[in-house]
Amino acid sequence: MQTISFFNLSLTFIPLIFVWYFYKKWTFNSNEILISTFRMVIQLIAIGYLLVFIFETKSIYVDLAIMVFMITISAWITLRVTSNKSLKHYGQIFSSVAISGFINLGIIVILVLELKPPFEARYVIPIAGMVFSNAMNALSLAIERFEKEIQRGEEFEKAREIAFKACMIPQINSLLAVGLVSLPGMMTGQILSGVDPLIAVRYQIMIMTMILSNAGISSVIYFSLKKPK
Repeated sequence: MQTISFFNLSLTFIPLIFVWYFYKKWTFNSNEILISTFRMVIQLIAIGYLLVFIFETKSIYVDLAIMVFMITISAWITLRVTSNKSLKHYGQIFSSVAISGFINLGIIVILVLELKPPFEARYVIPIAGMVFSNAMNALSLAIERFEKEIQRGEEFEKAREIAFKACMIPQINSLLAVGLVSLPGMMTGQILSGVDPLIAVRYQIMIMTMILSNAGISSVIYFSLKKPK
C-alpha cells in the first residue's frame, strides 16, 4: 500500500483552509473548525499508538475495557443532544448502544468471520467502533426527533413512529446509494491496500447490513425501555 508522507498529508489541509476562511467570515466563528481539526489529528494519532499497544497485548480484558469505554462515550455524546440528561436516561441510552452493539458484533465475529480466537483485537476493535458510533448517531437522531414530537403534543406511539423513520433515513439512503453514488470507506481502503474488489465487496455488504440492523435494533431497544408503563 502507498505510504503517505507527512508533507503530502499536509496538502489535504489546503482546501480546509478555504472552508475555514468562509466559515469564519459567514458564521463569525473562527475557532470551531480549527479546534475540531486539531482534535481530530491528535485523537487519531493517539488511537494509532493505542491500537498498536492493543494488538500487541492480545488481552481480552483490555479489549473489553476499550469497548466499554466506547459505549460509555457514545452514550454520553448521545445524551448531550437530548433535553433529558438524567442518570436513568443515560442508562437507557447506554443499554441500547451496548445490547444492539454486542448482538451485531457477536454475529459478525463468531458467525460471519468465524474468527479463531473469536475476539481478535485487530478485527473486533475497528468493527466495534463502527457498531457503537453508528448506534450513537442513530439514537441521537431518534431521540432528538422523538422529543420534538412529544413537545408538539404527539402521543408516544406517533412520536416513536416519526422518530424511528427519521433515524433510519441516513442508513437506508446509504444502502440505496452504495455502488451507484459512493464507494464506502472500508471498501475503498481495502481496494487501496490491494484486496481483490470482489472480496472487498463481501466485507462491505457485511458492514452495510450490520449498520442498518444495528441502527434499527438500538432504536427499538431504546423505545422499549422508554415506553411508559
